[in-house]
Amino acid sequence: MNTHITHTLSALALIATTSIANAQENVMTDHTASFIEMPAAAGQTDAFAEFLAGAAPLVKETEPGTETWFALQAGNSLAIFDIFEDENARNAHFSGVVAGALNANADRLVDGGWDAGVVANINNSDVLSAKAPVDLYSATTATYIKLEAAPGQAENLAALLTAAGPIVADTEPKTLFWAALQIDENNFAIFDIFANNTGREAHFGGQVAGLLNERASVLVAGGWDDGVVANISNFDILAIK
Repeated sequence: MNTHITHTLSALALIATTSIANAQENVMTDHTASFIEMPAAAGQTDAFAEFLAGAAPLVKETEPGTETWFALQAGNSLAIFDIFEDENARNAHFSGVVAGALNANADRLVDGGWDAGVVANINNSDVLSAKAPVDLYSATTATYIKLEAAPGQAENLAALLTAAGPIVADTEPKTLFWAALQIDENNFAIFDIFANNTGREAHFGGQVAGLLNERASVLVAGGWDDGVVANISNFDILAIK
């Protein structure tokens, strides 16, 4: 690890320690998550969106281990993002009522059906860091960003993302929920929600975005433009558990 990276991560650790002292501790670090982006079948976008919007009460009623669940839409693309208290809760979710109903309707609603349209698009991850949800049901918009670590930089990117949770909690009141995720050894993601685009703009002008921008050329494959900005996906929120 070169000296500049060491200094950057030391600064992150100091900021994170200060944030924890002044705000909240890092949360959800023992949790798991899933993100599934699914293309709607031809002519079925509205029906698919209605199906997902109607699923939130079922998740709330039948899945106590699913702590947060979001149904999302970006044009003809629908998505689900959820966080679970542990691996057992995630397994229960995928064998639960909503997953069963989606399986039964996937041939009609999803381009590629269950196997190619749903299962093939599941991204499971571990939560590295998070800001606990606040004013959850006022959220209207969400962002998911997938990040690939540059060669040899996975540990350093994970360290930055882990330190970021308390910073978001301490400095971004308009970010209603934020989670940093590790998908596998080299792939990571960030998921966050906002009441409106003003909150999103404040987030991308905030400390964590600035730190990631500063270090992206070293830590992220493709750097800031091709490795971060090009992988930003914005969604409207259809329903929340």
